[in-house]
Amino acid sequence: MAYATAADVKAYLGIGTTGDDALIAACVTRAQAGLENYTHRKFEASADSIHYFAVGIDTTGRALYLDDDLCAITSVVTNADNAAPTTLLATEYTTEPRNQTPYHIIRLLGSSTHGWTYTTDHENGIEVTGKWAYSTTPPGDVVQACVRWAAYMYRQKDAQVFDVTAQPDMGVITIPQGIPADVKMLLEPYRRVW
Repeated sequence: MAYATAADVKAYLGIGTTGDDALIAACVTRAQAGLENYTHRKFEASADSIHYFAVGIDTTGRALYLDDDLCAITSVVTNADNAAPTTLLATEYTTEPRNQTPYHIIRLLGSSTHGWTYTTDHENGIEVTGKWAYSTTPPGDVVQACVRWAAYMYRQKDAQVFDVTAQPDMGVITIPQGIPADVKMLLEPYRRVW
């Protein structure tokens, strides 16, 4: 799904015609990809997907360290490489952080009788199914950043400056700004630093 729509951008720009709808939709797609690259995150997930984890590499003791943001858990399976794997009950583990998403760690509770195990291939020992994203729907400021960046890209089609322009006799050097400063400001709190 898209974080914003062409209609959102058209409303932001005050455009009432349909002549540039395809271009605006393309700008929305590029803006979304750009903000995901800038933040190193996805901000919505509508469907479940599976991530596999290696016992002893992605685990330390009772903690499983996730490789991406996880906003909803459907199932956690240990000994996943076995013909009869163990699906953990939600009462057997907790998440970190505990009271907000996205989750970064799944920790087996001390009361659980299970551990992170495998039969043959430790690389496929753990299977986590869920919604792998920052949230199920993008936060409002991420939506605004997508709309603003798409509008900026759309307006670039009319800008005559695409590279550095120098007019030394007038003392002017113009450099395109890349990501608009207000978009960076909106996205900075979400930016994941590796």
